[in-house]
Amino acid sequence: MIRNEFYTTREDGVKLYRTFSDFGMMLRKNDSDELYAEAIDVEGCDFSYSETDIPITEDRELTVEDTIGMLNELGVDTDDKAQ
Repeated sequence: MIRNEFYTTREDGVKLYRTFSDFGMMLRKNDSDELYAEAIDVEGCDFSYSETDIPITEDRELTVEDTIGMLNELGVDTDDKAQ
């Protein structure tokens, strides 16, 4: 079963919510083929998820693109400004 629970509040006051499977299955973002072990979204977003029959495995590693995408969804600026 898919669960959704309060996760944390960002410094700017935006509340984040965590969506996950309590059976340890991957989530599929509806209207796309994106798979997630869990999703963390801002309050009020219109993303929805379906539980798959794909178990979450410990050996699955996030790619750099996965990580940057998740950070951007959380409002983190990932542009390299170091000079």
